[in-house]
Amino acid sequence: MNFVAFSPHFPPNFIPFVTSLRRVGVNVLGLGDEPFDSLPHELKFALTEYYWVTNQHNYDELVRALGFYTHSYGKIDRLESHNEYWLESDARLRTDFNIPGFRTNDLVRVKRKSEMKAVFRKAGIPCARGSICHTLSEARLVVEELGFPLVVKPDVGVGASHTYKISNATELEAFFDAPLRQDFIFEEFILGKIQTFDGLVDQNGQIVFSSSLEYSEGVMDLVNRALDFTYFTLRKIPTELAQAGCRLVKAYNLRERFFHFEFFCSPEGKYVALEVNMRPPGGLTVDMWNYANDINIFDEYANVVVNNHFGAVITRPYFCAYVGRRRGYRYLLSNEKVMSGFSRQVVSAQPISGVFAAALGDFGYLIRSPELAELQEIAGQILKKA
Repeated sequence: MNFVAFSPHFPPNFIPFVTSLRRVGVNVLGLGDEPFDSLPHELKFALTEYYWVTNQHNYDELVRALGFYTHSYGKIDRLESHNEYWLESDARLRTDFNIPGFRTNDLVRVKRKSEMKAVFRKAGIPCARGSICHTLSEARLVVEELGFPLVVKPDVGVGASHTYKISNATELEAFFDAPLRQDFIFEEFILGKIQTFDGLVDQNGQIVFSSSLEYSEGVMDLVNRALDFTYFTLRKIPTELAQAGCRLVKAYNLRERFFHFEFFCSPEGKYVALEVNMRPPGGLTVDMWNYANDINIFDEYANVVVNNHFGAVITRPYFCAYVGRRRGYRYLLSNEKVMSGFSRQVVSAQPISGVFAAALGDFGYLIRSPELAELQEIAGQILKKA
């Protein structure tokens, strides 16, 4: 099997996807903009060959790379980056080289939040009301229907970049002071915590792994207000959440793919769909899956790709939490005291890459415990300011 790993070096915690594929005999062909000599040793060892391009946004370079690999190794069986940023490039290359997986025509329903709403409604899942507005007049019509506050965000966007809460007419008018350079969708504000339904489907579209996250804050507030951030995996996925997630997997006809679906959970326990992402959750969440379940999800993914088999038994023995600290704050506990005081619960501690720091903070801890109360108490101690 020839598997092209697009941008295999980033994020660094995704490198095990490549090494696991190599262990099961896959011919892993790297394609990226980082010089080969600067790649981590374990990645160099796992790649059969690496094609360096000067610019991953230059599609002509990417086509030449895949042309070279096709000439050298034969038909490309898979191409994947597992990365939201490269979703469109992945799909375009799959389309042009007839590689299985998401193609260019599939992306409208995946990338545009306005199109996601149509899928949600067809699947019978409630979602926030709203529409794309290009002018102040159009936005005022939305206000007449929905009232304030509104959430305004790019129709095509990653995370909470350029996402705002607009609470009154003055803020609405200020938003339109400068010309809009992209489509923005104006939605009703939904009160509730964010929970996710995440996982992996096999080649037949069956969910072979599922998990759920709960966030301490909305990502919009995290980015705009630079808040401390925690989120954690659940040991039991709420039934209504799992049912909605399964309907979305079917509606999108997913095959051999990770997914990350976000929902609002109201104070009454009702779920409202927020958005879908057709890749693993970001940050260190994939590592959290491993720690929460005592499995190796990278090996299991490789097994699904090669043998269409997921062998791990999922019992979710632990809650696992990410706890992020930010530069510029003095915390009561030093890193040394955190590591020594909670040595049984802290399973990982590391700096966070700059591209993720706006949401996740600059340094992150992964902690786990069978008890949620213990996990939350430790997270509070780690984040307590001096």
